[in-house]
Amino acid sequence: MLREFNSLPEGLLDLQACELLKALGGPSLIHLKGRKNETVFVSVLLHGNEPVGWDALKQVLANYKPGGGIRDLPRNLSIFIGNVFAAEKGLRRLEGQVDYNRVWPGGDENCEESKMMQQVVKVMSQRKLFVSLDIHNNTGINPHYGCINKTDNEFLRLAHLFRRLVIYFTKPSGVQSLAMSKLCPAITIEAGKAGDKAGVEHTALYIDECLHLYELSDKELHHEEIDLYHTVATVKVPPGYSFSFSKDDEADIHFHQELEKFNFSELQADTVWAEVSGAEIPLEVVNEANEDVRDKYFKVENNRLVSKISVMPAMLTTDRRVISQDCLCYLMERYSL
Repeated sequence: MLREFNSLPEGLLDLQACELLKALGGPSLIHLKGRKNETVFVSVLLHGNEPVGWDALKQVLANYKPGGGIRDLPRNLSIFIGNVFAAEKGLRRLEGQVDYNRVWPGGDENCEESKMMQQVVKVMSQRKLFVSLDIHNNTGINPHYGCINKTDNEFLRLAHLFRRLVIYFTKPSGVQSLAMSKLCPAITIEAGKAGDKAGVEHTALYIDECLHLYELSDKELHHEEIDLYHTVATVKVPPGYSFSFSKDDEADIHFHQELEKFNFSELQADTVWAEVSGAEIPLEVVNEANEDVRDKYFKVENNRLVSKISVMPAMLTTDRRVISQDCLCYLMERYSL
């Protein structure tokens, strides 16, 4: 059940992400009053092992009256604190639990969590929204970047304000930014690995800048001002295949030990991704139309899984739990304005 507050519960900003469940009791929506009525909506901890959003918010709010500072908030701020159950354990999600960033309106899930997200969207739709920020850590080695679901100028400007590296995607559905994009300019922020202080600092500055913005420009960006990519396929390891990042383990797939270093690199055809035990491509690769496109991007030659064409992956990780719960990576191509 969603908890809703009109002020910060006492002592909340003193807590780490893993301590929020005991303080809040569950997912919570907190509304804070600012000088301007247009609201910045921020969601954090949709994945319990990604605390950057909460850590950045604590840093921002310490400067303003709701957090004990001396200044008024520049504008209204609403905060959704998501999967506090998984955060207590330091996990993306608990076993048997749905992914909190796949159950927002527009997705295929019909469960208690999806009903809760519908309630969040309904509450926020009744407020005058300025922008929506969904804040995440990456599991693998990645640069900081923003993701948008529309290429309207305001969305591009919002993403460019964080960094010039931007990804446009429409799949997977059921994500926060896709749901909120129907109400206001929305972005998903990927701010490096958990525990990276630079990610917290960068995110805190960005949140504060959004709170201070007078308006979000709809002026068109020149192609030289932004590095824009489009997600064209999702890559997963299908159930039934064992995989490892060590040649010492017995597995159907032995991935390259430093696979994470492929992120945001233009990989040429015949780049080796893994050694495999069979002749079949041991991956599930689907495009935005949910079509099987593994033969377009990969092939197996001499028990090696290699790129068939030039590709650029993102979000590659060597975290086996995350790969099993989500995906191995996404494949991207440059997108022209």
